[in-house]
Amino acid sequence: MKYLIPTLKLVTAAVWLSCSVSQAEPAVELSIPDLVTQSMQAFDTPGMSVAVVHQGEVVHLAGYGYRDLEHQLPVAADSYFRLASASKAFTAASVAILVDEGKLSWDDKVVDHLPEFRLQDPWVTSEFTIRDLLSHRSGLVGGAGDSMIWPEPSGFSRQEVIHNLRYLTPQFSFRSNYGYSNVFYITAAELVARVAQQAWEDFVAERIFQPLGMACYAGDMPAEAVANSAVGYGTRNGDFFSIPRNGIDGKGLMSAAAGGLVCSAAEMTKWLQYLLEQSQASTNSFRVFSQQQLQEMWSPNTLMAVTNRTRQLHQTHFSAYGLGWRMQDMYGHKVVHHTGTLSGYQAYVALVPELELGVVVLNNGSDSGARMAVMQSILDSYLAVPEPQNWIAFLQQEREEREQRAALRAPDLPVGTGEVLLPFSAYAGYFVDRWFGGIEILHSPEGLSFRSERMINKVGSMEPFADHSFVIRWQDPNVAADTLIQFQLNAKRQVTGFELMPHRVQVGSRHAYRDMAFSKVADSAPAAAEATGDD
Repeated sequence: MKYLIPTLKLVTAAVWLSCSVSQAEPAVELSIPDLVTQSMQAFDTPGMSVAVVHQGEVVHLAGYGYRDLEHQLPVAADSYFRLASASKAFTAASVAILVDEGKLSWDDKVVDHLPEFRLQDPWVTSEFTIRDLLSHRSGLVGGAGDSMIWPEPSGFSRQEVIHNLRYLTPQFSFRSNYGYSNVFYITAAELVARVAQQAWEDFVAERIFQPLGMACYAGDMPAEAVANSAVGYGTRNGDFFSIPRNGIDGKGLMSAAAGGLVCSAAEMTKWLQYLLEQSQASTNSFRVFSQQQLQEMWSPNTLMAVTNRTRQLHQTHFSAYGLGWRMQDMYGHKVVHHTGTLSGYQAYVALVPELELGVVVLNNGSDSGARMAVMQSILDSYLAVPEPQNWIAFLQQEREEREQRAALRAPDLPVGTGEVLLPFSAYAGYFVDRWFGGIEILHSPEGLSFRSERMINKVGSMEPFADHSFVIRWQDPNVAADTLIQFQLNAKRQVTGFELMPHRVQVGSRHAYRDMAFSKVADSAPAAAEATGDD
């Protein structure tokens, strides 16, 4: 059923936002509709939906722009978007429910519930807790293992993701650094499924969405919801292009617990209202989880750096990650929040419990400036910031300065000879990494091409670079940056394997391919090839 917004709520939603570029310029007042429209124009965003909940009431709820440019379909308050990493709060909540029931503790060892769980270090494996799964302090670099998740669709199962954690090399000591992780949220969802003896998607639907009356989806979606979904877009040379691989097609994603939930601004108001209700000391409704567990999720577990920029913009003194949520102080108030980013979708959810305020911004663009400008302007208006920032102008200026700095820097591209030392046919074959699986290097009259067996969008042509290396130009340039493939040879000058790395002068150690090493196993892919692995 379509969510109907009372006319009175829309009229009373005219929250006014004072914005000024600097003290020398007069303040410019913008209504939320004007703010959203200008932000979308400034940051190349086709459509957006925004909801504001204050003191238990929905004071603003509306859609703007287009959810589908080709068919000129407008965004409505009930249009569906991907929540991306704003999904993580629901994963933490699914654990909280089982903690309330006494089936789990936040500090349970993961191996006690998932005996197959293994990391490189045996001691870390034995000490790793559910709290560690959710608070980004594993010792791995940010995004480690994301190669098994994106670009969608993933060819890996959740069990395979968990199995392959043992091959990821830590960069830091356990619990010493913040390192954002998606693979551990997938692990947490599988732990919930194991304990609840129910698929995680079904658990979230039955234990969170249904009690709150939310028509949102962690798994498959009905056709009518898909028909009301936003298409995700990027921009290239000033033109919009759709990003089908992240599109909402009604099928649940392997990555749902890390970033694959689908919801609308209208339905998210129910989530905001429940969280704010639970945050008040005088209430303790058990419709979903207890006030005690909410406080656990909203308490710091991993400290995050406070930059000079954040300190100056928000008067921030602390920043931390809890369990599925980030938190910091802004102008004397604790703000609990989380962003979500996928190519083609942007989400931002923020709550100020002391002010009984919740805001959600969902859009179908790829520039985070739009969600940031809208969210920060709304928060500033409620936080009574004495000299509010013109966030649109400020973020535009930051973008221009970044582009200027990039233009002044020397090109970060290595220069090759454009020639290799063996015939193209010598580099062809079927190669396997113990956790990422099979890669086929195909030789044709057009040259060499790269094809990943598991990640079907990792397909590209190979351009000779130098000696025994090529640059992979991806068929869809939006899936990854150009990649260098460096072949290894034995004493007989026969190709035995290859490594992958970013096509840059300064490579560093924090890249997606750091734990991959491919060995040649055949001249061509077997008819039904499967990735190999060991324990």
